[in-house]
Amino acid sequence: MKIGDKVRFLSEKGGGRVAGFQGKNIVLVEDEDGFQVPMMTHEVVVVGEENYDTSHIVEVKQQQKAQQKAQEREVEPADRPITFKPMPEERKGGEQLSAYLAFVPIDVKELSRTRFEAFFVNDSNYYMRFTYLKVEGTAWTLCFTDEVEPNTKVFIEEFGREDLGSMERVAVQLVAYKREKPFLLKPAIDVQLRIDGVKFFKLHTFQESDFFEQPALVYTIVEHDRVVKPFFIDPKELRHIPNPSPQVEEKTHHAPKRAAQGGDAPLVVDLHVDALLDNTTGMTPSDILNHQLDVFRRTLKNYEKKRGTRIIFIHGKGEGVLRKALLNELQYRYKSYTWQDASFQEYGYGATQVTIK
Repeated sequence: MKIGDKVRFLSEKGGGRVAGFQGKNIVLVEDEDGFQVPMMTHEVVVVGEENYDTSHIVEVKQQQKAQQKAQEREVEPADRPITFKPMPEERKGGEQLSAYLAFVPIDVKELSRTRFEAFFVNDSNYYMRFTYLKVEGTAWTLCFTDEVEPNTKVFIEEFGREDLGSMERVAVQLVAYKREKPFLLKPAIDVQLRIDGVKFFKLHTFQESDFFEQPALVYTIVEHDRVVKPFFIDPKELRHIPNPSPQVEEKTHHAPKRAAQGGDAPLVVDLHVDALLDNTTGMTPSDILNHQLDVFRRTLKNYEKKRGTRIIFIHGKGEGVLRKALLNELQYRYKSYTWQDASFQEYGYGATQVTIK
């Protein structure tokens, strides 16, 4: 079909001569009155001066089909999306489940101002479908969920120190499985972790690991198929505090330390159980609480004659059990001393400052 050809319409009466084209699919047909009518090329057929035979219709449609097939063959394979995805490689020793929750400072050189990133690390040959939750009171909130391929990690969220209060307790639930191959069935895992906000203020708590190029604070969820057993004090245990706790092996570094700002800086005592004891095997929550109170009392006893001394007791936020116990001691046994919440900028959430009077 070319300009000047006489054509007739297939789907309606009329026709004329070809006056021009618009693109590849539209022909401009000029009727006997001089008007140009746009029509789809497959809706017109070329005819002779006195030939109104419609036998050309089949020929035109065959030509259109041939052109369409030719265009399909011209599509390069590189333009087609690649749907094949290789299976993840497995490693030796990865048949036991190991998973971690990790926190990485974005700028470790500016620890006092930097924000942090949270990651879930799957260090096994299993796929893991996990959920990451936070608690407020007794209600939990789902913050993130994803499927993690074997021997990989996934970004969860970015946060600042102002968000640490909502991260005092978090939970991770996960199920593990393999794809397209048989595997040993692993039990579902549900772990609650106490995130110590104080650690985000201390450079030494961020350590080198196999999972990140920069230092990270890593919490174990499950390691070599052994699920971590976090420690939480039930507030009801306060009603049943037993006699002095049994003797346990104390760490040697829990003694009060004077902050680095100078001689007038307060003393700092970390009452977290992992800072006081190397091993809590066989101890009940009440035993541990009693031991923390014993350290608190001995510290105040040692400095009772040094009036004006300020002591920072780091107890964490958690359920508030230890803090309530300390305030109860101060109200009834140490009435002459003054106390207040310690500086959040220096010690984070969960610290009380006591001044010897």
